[in-house]
Amino acid sequence: MTTRVIIVDDQAMVRAGFAALLAAQSDIDVVGDAPDGVQGVELSRRTHPDVVLMDVRMPEMDGLEAARQLLSPPPGVTHRPKVLMLTTFDVDDYVYEALRAGASGFLLKDAPPADLISAVRVVAAGEALLAPSVTRRLIADFARQRPAPRKDRASLRLNGLTPRETEVLELIARGLSNQEIAEALILAEQTVKTHIGRVLAKLELRDRAQAVIFAYESGLVAPGSGG
Repeated sequence: MTTRVIIVDDQAMVRAGFAALLAAQSDIDVVGDAPDGVQGVELSRRTHPDVVLMDVRMPEMDGLEAARQLLSPPPGVTHRPKVLMLTTFDVDDYVYEALRAGASGFLLKDAPPADLISAVRVVAAGEALLAPSVTRRLIADFARQRPAPRKDRASLRLNGLTPRETEVLELIARGLSNQEIAEALILAEQTVKTHIGRVLAKLELRDRAQAVIFAYESGLVAPGSGG
């Protein structure tokens, strides 16, 4: 199955380079590119890509607002692509907000070519691109910049989880991979994946990235304890 991709970035050389790299893959089809968020949203609505590579900082409309429009479309628009944010910064506030909006992860622009190709495939498959090390940096950023968790409706939603599902969510938020969670709870990795799927469904979260943020905002895990 071919993954349809569009590239939204204000730098023409970045768009051209990424397009050439991805188009050379037999399972990836680059169906367009755009220089800003406004044109990126319009292009996505017209071409229905599976994955949008979205720069964070652009003129006209930045990647954050464009991601919001693509992931929370107006009535009548049913297409919701996966959004992978592109940034020159390791972890910044824009990326955090993009994850809250529903982006599936982020990638540094200077990442090796193999990482870009892998990232597109991972996101297209429905996984969040948050390696444990990246999750831990995101948590550290959260702890430095974010106010106290909102223990209201979010914490009430936790009541719908089983004790095992709550354990799994906590370990996700601490930055553990599926394999590490399986080892910690003495479970098969496939069982862990099943639990994660149920957690996301019950909490109405898009992916692992939002699960991390939810765990902190609900107060399940305290900032600074992510390891």
